[in-house]
Amino acid sequence: MDLQTVKERIAVVQNKRDYLLSLLEQPNLGTLRVDVNQALEELDDLIDEFRRTIPEAGTN
Repeated sequence: MDLQTVKERIAVVQNKRDYLLSLLEQPNLGTLRVDVNQALEELDDLIDEFRRTIPEAGTN
């Protein structure tokens, strides 16, 4: 997999993170809130690790 493909996939992941944030605003989320929070934490870890591994990727 080339670097451009990885960057594109990370961008997709970042968009999904925004969707998860919007889910947290739903008042009827119930116990799924725990799962959404966990998914956000894991996505944040993934994005941070990518940026540490490929520092110039954060500028695109």
